Amino acid sequence: MSLGLVDKRDHQGGIAVITGGWSAERERSLLSAHAVLGALHDLGITADIIDLDDRNELGKRLDGVRTAFLAIAGRGGEDGRLQGYLETLGIDYTGSGVLASAVSMHKLRAKTIAESVGVHTLSSTAVDPTAKADAEAARIIRRLGPNVIIKPVNEGCSVGIRLPRGRDELVEALTETTDATLMAETYYPGRSISVAVLEDDDTGWVEILPPIEAVTPGRLYTQAAKQGNDDCVYHCPAMLPTAVKDSLREQAIAAHRGLGCHSYSRHDFVVTTDGQALWLEVNTLPGLSHHGNLAQMAKAANVEYERLISHILRGAKTDRRAHA
Repeated sequence: MSLGLVDKRDHQGGIAVITGGWSAERERSLLSAHAVLGALHDLGITADIIDLDDRNELGKRLDGVRTAFLAIAGRGGEDGRLQGYLETLGIDYTGSGVLASAVSMHKLRAKTIAESVGVHTLSSTAVDPTAKADAEAARIIRRLGPNVIIKPVNEGCSVGIRLPRGRDELVEALTETTDATLMAETYYPGRSISVAVLEDDDTGWVEILPPIEAVTPGRLYTQAAKQGNDDCVYHCPAMLPTAVKDSLREQAIAAHRGLGCHSYSRHDFVVTTDGQALWLEVNTLPGLSHHGNLAQMAKAANVEYERLISHILRGAKTDRRAHA
C-alpha cells in the first residue's frame, strides 16, 4: 500500500490540531495530538494545538484557522457537534462529517444502519431507564439470553462497559448510578479484532489495513487495556483464516460506506470460536498515538506514520456537507 506525503506548500499556516475535550477519552486524545503535531512538523507544516477544554473560548482560538486536524475522541469531539461548529465557521476538518459522526457515535443507530447494508452484528436492545431493574433484567434475558454486556450507547474506548455474571449482577449493573443511556448486547466469547478503512473520495480508492488482535487477561477488551493500563498484548497482523479476513474486509468497508464515514475509520469486531466475524462498532476518530491501533496497523502495511497523517490531512479538503 502506497500513500503519498502531502506537499507542505499546500498547507502553509492556519492549521490547528484540536484535542483534549471533556470526555472520558481526554488523555488518549492528548497523546494523539502530540504525535500528530510531531508528524506535521516533520513534514514541514506549522501547526498549533488547541485543547477543547474551554468551550467558551473555542471561537476566539479558532480565529485564523483554515484547517482543523481532529485528534480528539468521545462526546463533544467525535459525535458531530464539533464538526457542525467547524462547518458554520467555514473551517476544513479531518475525519467524518456531521451526520456520520453523530450516527456512528450512537451504537444502536449505527448497528441498525450497518445491518441494513449486510453487516453481521450482535443482538442488542436499549435499556429502559424508567423500568424497575428486576423487570428490565428479566426482559433483557428473555430477549438476548443470559450472557449479555451492558454499555453506554454513546461512549467510546469501552468506557462504562460491564459484563455481569448472572441475573443478580445484571440487576446491579442496571441500578448503578449513571448519566449514560445504556444498551444491552448479547455476549459472545471470542477474539477482539479491529480493522481500519482508508478511503479517497476523489478517486474511489478504498482499502483496509491489516487486522490487529488484542489479547487481554480478562473476558473483555476494557478501557484500561485500550489505554495501556492493563496487561494487554497486541498481534498485528492477526493470524486469521483467509475466509475470516475476507469477511472483516467486506463488512468494514460496507459499514464505512453505509454510515457515510469519510477518509478513515476503525471497526471493532468479535470473531467467535466458530469463525464468525461480528461487527461491534465504528470509531470515526480512532486514536493516532504512535503505539495506537491505527498506527500499528499502518506499520504492518508498511505505511509510515507521516504518510498516514498525510492521508488524513488530505481528506480535510473534501466538502462533506452535501453527503454527510
